[in-house]
Amino acid sequence: MTQRVALVTGSNKGIGFAIVRALCKQLDNGIVYLTARNEERGKEAVARLNQEGLQPKFHQLDVTDRDSVRKLKDFLKETHGGLDILVNNAAIAFKMNATETFAVQASVSMEVNFTALLDVSRTLIPLVRSHGRIVHVASTSGKWAYDEMSAEVKGRFQAVKTEQDVEQLMKEFVESANAGDHTAKGWPNSAYGTSKMGVIALTKIQAADLAKDKTREDVLATCCCPGYVDTDMSSHKGPLTIDQGAETPIYLALLPPGSENLNGKMFSKKELLEFW
Repeated sequence: MTQRVALVTGSNKGIGFAIVRALCKQLDNGIVYLTARNEERGKEAVARLNQEGLQPKFHQLDVTDRDSVRKLKDFLKETHGGLDILVNNAAIAFKMNATETFAVQASVSMEVNFTALLDVSRTLIPLVRSHGRIVHVASTSGKWAYDEMSAEVKGRFQAVKTEQDVEQLMKEFVESANAGDHTAKGWPNSAYGTSKMGVIALTKIQAADLAKDKTREDVLATCCCPGYVDTDMSSHKGPLTIDQGAETPIYLALLPPGSENLNGKMFSKKELLEFW
């Protein structure tokens, strides 16, 4: 039986670390890659899991560095011939008391949370084999951002057909934030939430594209909110443990065959969250 290969971005700590831990325990005959921008921190995280009797592998990955992403693709192709589970977890969120301007927050949030995720997806999804699973860690903040959008902007999200359509919307948000007129143009006042709404919209597009791909079968793309988790991102205010936060991503990463009806969907607490 061919070994299944899983990879989790941004996984040296927090929810990503817990997803790696759970995959190591639950993925039968699997190889799990923990990735991190900082090699030392990544290897320290692997060592912590080794102490638990788990054997993840490490590969350096800076999701915002295209060369780093492509090196990872080449490595996976040469070493394993493909990929079976991709969990896009790497993200950034500014604190409520952040001193950066909203324009800076919008630009940085979009670069890490949407643009980098899109680049990783475009680079690695072609490696995903039949019965593969692609999981994007999004957030209900995306829903809240959508709720705050004008009817016109909501309509444009509802009309997206391609990845480029979503890219254009995200670009316009950043441009409006830079100009200081984003709310006047119908955008919400949340850089993080808007970037995550972009991920939710992107998931639906990728799922539709995968469903039409006749070169492989049963490859599903889904996204989820892990919940409000006790991590650095939440300033450790979240009531959930990182292992609880990993539950929904793991549920989606290990969806069994016959789950095509869930392709492209958003989940929270392992339940469908449909709002647009």
